[in-house]
Amino acid sequence: MEPVRITLLGKPGCHLCDDARAAIEQVCAQLAQDKIATELIELNILEDEGLARLHSEEIPVVRIGEKRHAIWRVDPVKFDAAVRRAARSSKSSFWRR
Repeated sequence: MEPVRITLLGKPGCHLCDDARAAIEQVCAQLAQDKIATELIELNILEDEGLARLHSEEIPVVRIGEKRHAIWRVDPVKFDAAVRRAARSSKSSFWRR
């Protein structure tokens, strides 16, 4: 099974981005104990003009797969549930191939 891809859009010096990263890492550690693989990708909006234009006022942005999950703050309970749903969805779609 492929890991659930989590994308964090932010920028250096953003305290909300640091808080989001900490919440994501904490939840992902628990998910790993439960045998749910995740992959965290961090994108700096200052390095991508398009991302900067879209998200300059609403960082951090957290995506699970291709879906936007949260902006500004990450609720660990909701994030955990969403990643678990994505993992189940990915597993069931694998068997439908």
